[in-house]
Amino acid sequence: MEVRAVGKYLRVSSQKARLVADMVRGKKVDDALILLRFTPKKSGRLITKILRSAMANAENREIGDLEKFYVKTITVDQGPRLKRFRPRAMGRATPIIKPSSHITVILDEKK
Repeated sequence: MEVRAVGKYLRVSSQKARLVADMVRGKKVDDALILLRFTPKKSGRLITKILRSAMANAENREIGDLEKFYVKTITVDQGPRLKRFRPRAMGRATPIIKPSSHITVILDEKK
Protein backbone atom coordinates (compact mmCIF):
# COMPACT_ATOMS: atom_id res chain seq x y z
CA MET A 1 0.00 0.00 0.00
CA GLU A 2 1.32 3.40 -0.93
CA VAL A 3 2.07 6.19 1.51
CA ARG A 4 2.89 9.73 0.45
CA ALA A 5 4.17 12.98 1.88
CA VAL A 6 4.47 16.36 0.19
CA GLY A 7 6.71 19.33 0.96
CA LYS A 8 5.57 22.54 -0.67
CA TYR A 9 7.17 25.94 -1.23
CA LEU A 10 10.65 24.74 -0.23
CA ARG A 11 13.31 27.37 -0.87
CA VAL A 12 15.60 25.30 -3.07
CA SER A 13 15.96 25.15 -6.83
CA SER A 14 14.14 22.20 -8.36
CA GLN A 15 17.16 21.45 -10.57
CA LYS A 16 19.41 21.13 -7.51
CA ALA A 17 16.85 19.07 -5.57
CA ARG A 18 16.47 16.61 -8.46
CA LEU A 19 20.16 15.71 -8.17
CA VAL A 20 19.58 14.44 -4.62
CA ALA A 21 16.19 12.90 -5.45
CA ASP A 22 17.77 10.77 -8.17
CA MET A 23 20.16 9.29 -5.59
CA VAL A 24 17.40 7.86 -3.36
CA ARG A 25 14.78 6.84 -5.93
CA GLY A 26 14.16 3.09 -5.72
CA LYS A 27 16.18 2.56 -2.53
CA LYS A 28 15.00 1.05 0.73
CA VAL A 29 13.97 3.66 3.31
CA ASP A 30 16.86 2.88 5.68
CA ASP A 31 19.44 3.08 2.88
CA ALA A 32 17.91 6.33 1.61
CA LEU A 33 18.11 7.94 5.06
CA ILE A 34 21.78 6.97 5.39
CA LEU A 35 22.56 8.39 1.93
CA LEU A 36 20.73 11.64 2.69
CA ARG A 37 22.41 12.01 6.08
CA PHE A 38 25.84 12.26 4.49
CA THR A 39 24.81 14.40 1.52
CA PRO A 40 26.28 17.89 1.90
CA LYS A 41 23.45 19.59 -0.01
CA LYS A 42 20.58 21.62 1.40
CA SER A 43 18.02 19.55 -0.50
CA GLY A 44 19.29 16.46 1.35
CA ARG A 45 18.00 17.85 4.64
CA LEU A 46 14.67 18.81 3.07
CA ILE A 47 14.12 15.41 1.44
CA THR A 48 15.02 13.72 4.74
CA LYS A 49 12.21 15.62 6.48
CA ILE A 50 9.70 14.63 3.82
CA LEU A 51 10.86 10.99 3.88
CA ARG A 52 10.48 10.86 7.66
CA SER A 53 7.01 12.39 7.30
CA ALA A 54 6.00 9.64 4.86
CA MET A 55 7.33 7.03 7.30
CA ALA A 56 5.27 8.60 10.10
CA ASN A 57 2.21 8.51 7.85
CA ALA A 58 2.75 4.79 7.29
CA GLU A 59 3.17 4.24 11.02
CA ASN A 60 0.00 6.18 11.88
CA ARG A 61 -2.04 4.28 9.31
CA GLU A 62 -0.54 1.00 10.61
CA ILE A 63 0.07 -0.25 7.09
CA GLY A 64 3.02 -2.57 7.66
CA ASP A 65 6.60 -3.02 8.75
CA LEU A 66 8.65 0.14 8.05
CA GLU A 67 11.73 -1.93 7.16
CA LYS A 68 9.94 -3.31 4.08
CA PHE A 69 9.20 0.11 2.58
CA TYR A 70 11.15 1.59 -0.32
CA VAL A 71 11.04 4.91 -2.18
CA LYS A 72 8.70 4.14 -5.05
CA THR A 73 8.66 7.60 -6.61
CA ILE A 74 10.09 10.95 -5.69
CA THR A 75 9.23 13.96 -7.80
CA VAL A 76 10.51 17.51 -7.63
CA ASP A 77 8.31 20.12 -9.29
CA GLN A 78 8.84 23.85 -9.67
CA GLY A 79 7.13 26.15 -7.23
CA PRO A 80 6.57 29.88 -7.54
CA ARG A 81 9.61 32.11 -7.90
CA LEU A 82 10.21 35.10 -5.66
CA LYS A 83 11.25 38.08 -7.76
CA ARG A 84 13.46 40.66 -6.11
CA PHE A 85 15.60 43.51 -7.42
CA ARG A 86 19.11 44.57 -6.49
CA PRO A 87 20.29 48.14 -7.03
CA ARG A 88 23.18 48.53 -9.47
CA ALA A 89 25.33 51.33 -10.72
CA MET A 90 23.95 54.45 -12.39
CA GLY A 91 20.39 54.04 -11.05
CA ARG A 92 19.77 50.68 -12.66
CA ALA A 93 18.39 47.53 -11.05
CA THR A 94 18.92 43.85 -11.85
CA PRO A 95 16.44 41.10 -11.09
CA ILE A 96 17.12 38.32 -8.61
CA ILE A 97 15.01 35.19 -8.98
CA LYS A 98 14.64 33.04 -5.85
CA PRO A 99 13.23 29.64 -6.88
CA SER A 100 11.14 27.28 -4.78
CA SER A 101 10.02 23.71 -5.33
CA HIS A 102 7.43 21.12 -4.35
CA ILE A 103 8.78 17.67 -3.41
CA THR A 104 6.54 14.57 -3.32
CA VAL A 105 7.72 11.26 -1.85
CA ILE A 106 5.72 8.04 -2.34
CA LEU A 107 6.69 4.94 -0.37
CA ASP A 108 5.51 1.43 -1.12
CA GLU A 109 5.94 -1.92 0.58
CA LYS A 110 8.25 -4.51 -1.01
CA LYS A 111 6.41 -7.73 -1.75
